[in-house]
Amino acid sequence: MTAALTLESVSKRYGEFQAVSDLSFAVPKGSICGFLGPNGAGKTSTIRMILGLQPATSGRIEILGATDGRRVRDRIGFLPEERGLYKKMTPVDAIAFFGSLKGLPTSEGRRRAREQLEAQGLGDAANKKMKELSKGMAQKVQLIASVVHRPEFVILDEPFSGLDPVNQQGLEQMIRGLAADGATVLFSTHVMQHAERLCDNVVLLARGKKAFEGTVDQARATSPRVLDLTGAISPEAVAALPGVAGVETVDDVDGVRSLRATLTRGAGGQEALKAAFLGGLDVRGFSLKEPTLHDAFIALTGDHPDQDQSIARETAK
Repeated sequence: MTAALTLESVSKRYGEFQAVSDLSFAVPKGSICGFLGPNGAGKTSTIRMILGLQPATSGRIEILGATDGRRVRDRIGFLPEERGLYKKMTPVDAIAFFGSLKGLPTSEGRRRAREQLEAQGLGDAANKKMKELSKGMAQKVQLIASVVHRPEFVILDEPFSGLDPVNQQGLEQMIRGLAADGATVLFSTHVMQHAERLCDNVVLLARGKKAFEGTVDQARATSPRVLDLTGAISPEAVAALPGVAGVETVDDVDGVRSLRATLTRGAGGQEALKAAFLGGLDVRGFSLKEPTLHDAFIALTGDHPDQDQSIARETAK
């Protein structure tokens, strides 16, 4: 599949600080790609290099066939992490204004603005002042403003930040709609659940380096399943499980009622459950937990995706 974006051995240094190191990945045309990592991992620095807002220290970037994002900026939509709309403007005026910056005639921008506001349930807010809108409504308006010129490539930097669950769900629907209309979407986030629901592919970044690139299912497969057992625990049962095929480690959760068996990758858990019965465990309940993208991130990087790498973040931004 043809790539809309390709990075080859891209690095970015700020003085003595290495924000991005030897980063390579590709985003297929028409896909939704999650650019994942904790705060300060180098996501925003990478996005700025893709857009041509700052040069790479080394490496090569190609977006929509151009090696400088500024040359194709009218074909790109960008929602920055730092939000900003003129508070005294109406949503229609704000959207039309941003469209005009991308070459869209004002009359057509206003027409598309009203159309999109209606589609997102914001028709009644079309002529209100931006300062009168809720944060979620304003964020939807800014996303519409970012894509009113119908770009081929859309970059969203932490688009879900600060939104309540209802508005997060609405924003997810908007992102799916962009891809359904043929756009390629790259969005950065440190919230794994959004990427798990939305993405065709993900790129995991940790400390400025790529930790993983592939599908969500491929990422999940890097983390083990976990079998939780509850019942009357005997020391013999706990001791017997680590030797069973498919069991990697066993944690005695509370010493009386439950234990947790971490399975080797690909193991189903049946042998561990059988061994628990044979070992004298009076099983009252069990559950086999599939790994999440959050689990995979921790397994791949050793980081928690929400951790605050404050020094790296402030330097990179």
